[in-house]
Order: sequence, then C-alpha cells, then structure tokens
Amino acid sequence: MASADQLKALLKSHLEGDNERFFSVAMQVAAHEAKLGHGRLAVELRALIDQAKARRGMPPQVSDRAIPISRPRGELVGLLSVSYPKARLGEMVLDDILSSQLNRIIKEQRQASQILAHGLNPRRKLLLMGPPGTGKTMTASVLAGELGLPLFQVRLDGLITKYMGETAAKLRQVFEATDRTRGVYFFDEFDAIGSQRGLVNDVGEVRRVLNSFLQMIEQDESHSLIVAATNHPEILDHALFRRFDDVLHYGLPDERHIAAMLKSRLGRMAAKGVSWTRLASGAVGLSYAEVARASDDVLKEALIEDRKEITEEDILQALQERLRIIERLKS
Repeated sequence: MASADQLKALLKSHLEGDNERFFSVAMQVAAHEAKLGHGRLAVELRALIDQAKARRGMPPQVSDRAIPISRPRGELVGLLSVSYPKARLGEMVLDDILSSQLNRIIKEQRQASQILAHGLNPRRKLLLMGPPGTGKTMTASVLAGELGLPLFQVRLDGLITKYMGETAAKLRQVFEATDRTRGVYFFDEFDAIGSQRGLVNDVGEVRRVLNSFLQMIEQDESHSLIVAATNHPEILDHALFRRFDDVLHYGLPDERHIAAMLKSRLGRMAAKGVSWTRLASGAVGLSYAEVARASDDVLKEALIEDRKEITEEDILQALQERLRIIERLKS
C-alpha cells in the first residue's frame, strides 16, 4: 500500500495540476507494490498510468522520472547531501566503450517498467573505477540529470565513525532511504568502505562495515541507482565486484579526446589558426578535469583583460601550467 507521504504527494500534485509529479509519484507506488511481490497489481497500475499519460499527450519517459517527495530528514541530513543536476551525457567527452555503457544504463532505466514487467531488472548498481578527474563524479550527475532524479551524495564524514557498530547502522539508514525515495545514491571514495578484508592495517570494524555493505547491496531491491566510485580499485575486496551490475573503467584522455574537449570549451573564442591537435599532443597526461581547469583559466584571463579572442599560446601556457603542477605533486 502507498505510504502516507506518497498519498499526500499524489493529492497535492493533483490539486496543483502538476501532472508530471502526479505520474512520477504514482510510478513510485507501482514500483513499491512490485517490490512487495504484488506483481499483478504493479503491472495494472503501470498500465493505468500509461493510459492516462497517453490521453494527455505526455511522453512515456515521464514514468521513469520519479521525483523525490522530500529532502533528507532527521539523521539522514548528516549522511546524505542532495542536489538536482541538469547535466547531460552530451556534455561529457567519453571513449566509445564508456559512452555505450552509459547509454545502455540510461535506456534501461527509461524503460524500467517494461523490463520489470517481464521479470528482468535494469542495470542500477554501478562501480566506477579510474584515476581522479576522469569523469566519475560527473557520471553520477549525468545519470541523475538524464533520468530526472535527485542526486544523493553519501557523506563519508557522517557515515564512518569510530564507534563499533555505528557505521553499519548508519549505512543501513542510507539503504533504507534508497527504497523510500528513488534517486542516484553516490558513494565517492568508495575504497573507504570496500577495502580488502585482511589488509595489514585492517581492523575488525572495517571488516564488519564491508560485510554489512555486501549484505545490504545484495539484498537491495529498490528502484534507485547505487553508484560507487574509487580511485584505487586494486584495494577493493574481490567480493564486491559481483554485487554490481556494471563496472565502468575510466582513464586519462588521449590526444583525440583532449583536442575535442579543448575545442568544445574554447572554440567560440579561439583565434583563427589554432591547432587543437598540436595543443593536445603537448597535454597528454592531464585528466579531463585538469583540461577543463586549464580551459577555464584561459577564459577567465581573457575576460579580465577584456580580450575578444584567445590564442594558441594562451591555451598552451595554461596547459603547461597544469602539467607542471602534476610534476610537482609527483615529486
């Protein structure tokens, strides 16, 4: 049966004439019934919703764009921070494999009702692995933006405590939230939770937290997306990998992707004759985030100096400055 919050949200959206919100909450009710094992009722509810949307000329994608009923409350305030990204997949520069994987995830989520009605599950438990600045955090924002879902970032400073058993209890609260409010739940720096059991500096509490996470993610049957990201996949416990529906690998951009990113960000103000290929060849080793920062530095400098265009030399200097910073950090 629908929760009190869902019933209130249905009535409020109906009174306000907010059809999209009404149908989104109705789909949450249908999803909840499916989770309870009321498959026939869930299918009937989805069919009624689709019929009602068709009469109003609304696109079918609305059914998969659940809108949160409320922001985190109580203890969850210290565990989750919420945002509503507008990012889109087209804003990312990706290799063909990553682009294909993300497109597949988005398509499956948009057709989640149809997939669930046939006894199958759309991909929604994702592990993102790769160096810093390669697009993992941006991916969480893009998934939320493309699907019209809130992005809940799990705050590790609030989750991980020194008291025995408390971290696992807080982790359970997060997983209970995934069932109440559909969204993208993002565990950044996931190795803080998922490091291998048995490491030299491991303690009993670390093992208990990891075991709790393994159990909770395996038992989770919500319709939220659970996204974990790590810069250190080598220290993750091997038992984690099979709990995720997809593992996405992120790497540093090659010359082609650096050139594409520079052109997309700076092309409008670039002087004639700028060679994006030549600039990219001297920027290998930078991450997507560092290329973006270098581009922003060039634009800000031009704005401060009231210049209408930027030169290849301007861009080269900004890229070289970023490379020098990387070298200093390595030494």
